[in-house]
Amino acid sequence: MTPILRLDEIRALEAAHAAASPSLMERAGRATAEAARAMAGDSGRPILVVAGPGNNGGDAWVAAAYLLESFHRVVVLDVAGRPPTAVEAQAARAGIASRGAVIVRAWPEDLHPGLIVDGLLGIGLTREVDAAFLPLVERMNGAGVPILAIDVPSGLDAETGSVRGAAVHATRTLTFLGLKPGLLTGPGREHAGEVMVESLGATANGGARGFLLDPGTVRPWLAPRRAASHKGDFGQLGIIGGQRGMVGAALLAGRAALLCGAGKVRLGLLSADAPAVDLANPELMLSNVDDALRADVLVLGPGAGQSPSATSVSMFERNVMPAAFALAKPLVLDADALNAVAFNAALETALAARAKGPTILTPHPAEAARLLHRTTAQVQEDRVGAAIALARRFNAHVVVKGAGSVCAFPDGRWAINTTGNPALASGGTGDVLAGIIGALLCQGLAPDRALAYGVCLHGAAADSLVARGVGPVGITASEVALEARAVLNAWIGSSTAG
Repeated sequence: MTPILRLDEIRALEAAHAAASPSLMERAGRATAEAARAMAGDSGRPILVVAGPGNNGGDAWVAAAYLLESFHRVVVLDVAGRPPTAVEAQAARAGIASRGAVIVRAWPEDLHPGLIVDGLLGIGLTREVDAAFLPLVERMNGAGVPILAIDVPSGLDAETGSVRGAAVHATRTLTFLGLKPGLLTGPGREHAGEVMVESLGATANGGARGFLLDPGTVRPWLAPRRAASHKGDFGQLGIIGGQRGMVGAALLAGRAALLCGAGKVRLGLLSADAPAVDLANPELMLSNVDDALRADVLVLGPGAGQSPSATSVSMFERNVMPAAFALAKPLVLDADALNAVAFNAALETALAARAKGPTILTPHPAEAARLLHRTTAQVQEDRVGAAIALARRFNAHVVVKGAGSVCAFPDGRWAINTTGNPALASGGTGDVLAGIIGALLCQGLAPDRALAYGVCLHGAAADSLVARGVGPVGITASEVALEARAVLNAWIGSSTAG
């Protein structure tokens, strides 16, 4: 699995290779120049290198020197206006100046570059972008040309993916030593563009806790089915939800579970006027809550509804959830089951103390905020941190959904998903994900793998639909479930299970 490094791990790598020869800055500058050459092509237009005041700017000076050696027209925008601190950058600047290169303090009005190399701000940014830099960020974004970001787009928090006031929209980001979480989740996913990793010859010691979640990682986890398989081999899933007016949420979860391989699916519907049969999918068994609780794996919450006031408690919260928490079987909590925990201290305590079976939580950012007693903005400002906190608080396997969904596990590991697109911004897709995860648990995947596989598959289904010209606007949850079946079978057909 491809590691993702938090900033303390990056700093440790930098310290371990501080005496390397050539230095890390020299290697970073050379790699940046090579990437810039590939992006600039043979247009003949100048390359604008923006060199900021820190080490990111030092990389930019070294890159500019290498670009001059390959006879590119280079203009360096010296933001700091003083000699850089690093020895390598000082030597590069002196060499550039001695060859008569163009070094400017402000963007020339007559300059129309073919490529911008963004070396303004780096991974050390922990506060809002200085007001003096904001016009330059805006100018880079408005230039209408490709932008190569050095290590991280300026203004983006490399640890969290949040924008510190304003951030460069890079076409491509060349990041050093390892992937950073901020490039992969939240707004960072959009600002980073295509992300390339240059290790600079420094190898992590294998202690990384974060990993990239992609189809290549999860595909081997499910093997093709044996010829003698029967439905009992693939478990029975119980889904409890579907209060009046929201029966469709439970049906979506159930249909997704059938499409993604559960042997049998039984719905315990909460609505007093629930249908006796799903005419679209009569394979679903629509029954009562007690029958659903007897299943091998449980999904709680799709369409369960919320109590009408803070002082009232529904039958679902009072009876169903405590009964489910007490069972020694895998449990997936989604939607209103998560809200019930957030608003009911007794349920919160019971869930955190649950030890008889594994727990999976699937909140979107607002639900994660309620569970953590934070604001949604605080969760979005540090999605990785929020997922880790939830996993620790509830001893659970957790996904905080959204752009670059973050999975976290009770043992401290975490992962960021690479699949998915705005097609999933549609009602019911979360119910589909819960059903998929339940189906994977029924097929024998361990909870951490069931969560990771389900999240990756869910996003890949949306990607597949868009690749076929369906959406992203207007894709429905039902379409995602159907496409997930096709993608799942393609993955299993090409897997070598392990």
